[in-house]
Amino acid sequence: MDNDRRLFLGLVGTTAVAGPLAYSFGSGSPAEAASFEVQHSPADWQRRLGPARFGILREEGTERPFTSPLLDEHRKGLFACAGCALPLFSSAAKFDSGTGWPSFWKALPNSVAYRRDSTLGMVRTEEHCRRCGGHLGHVFDDGPPPTGKRHCINGLSLTFKPA
Repeated sequence: MDNDRRLFLGLVGTTAVAGPLAYSFGSGSPAEAASFEVQHSPADWQRRLGPARFGILREEGTERPFTSPLLDEHRKGLFACAGCALPLFSSAAKFDSGTGWPSFWKALPNSVAYRRDSTLGMVRTEEHCRRCGGHLGHVFDDGPPPTGKRHCINGLSLTFKPA
C-alpha cells in the first residue's frame, strides 16, 4: 500500500503542466473564503509570493516531489509559513518519509488548521496556516511515533530559520 501511494504521488507530481513547480487541485481555497489575521488581495499575494509560491499557498497547488531544497534541510531551527512567517514546525519533528516532500510528525501548537479534501478521488486532511490560510499540504495517519502522523508539506509553502 505504501509503495502504491508513493507511485501515485510520483505520477501526479510528474504530470504537472502548469508551470515548473506547481499545479492546482481544488476549487476555492479556504484562504479565499475565510477571514484570517493576515489578509491581502490576490494581486498583492501574487506580488509578495511570486508565481510558484502563490500557486501553492493561495491556489492549493503542489510542488513536484523531490524538488524542494527543504527536503534535505537537517539543521536545528523552525520552519515557518512563507506567506506570513508564522512558525509551523520544529526541525525536531522532521523526518524522512521517502515521499519527496518535507515531512513532520507534529505541528507546533496553534499553528495549523485542517479541512477535509475530497479531490483526486480520495478523502484526505488538508493542512493550512491558521494565521493566513495558506495551503501547506496534507496530514496522513502513516507517520512515526509518537503521533503516528505524517504532515506532508510543500517546501515552497515554508521558509527555514536556523536556531
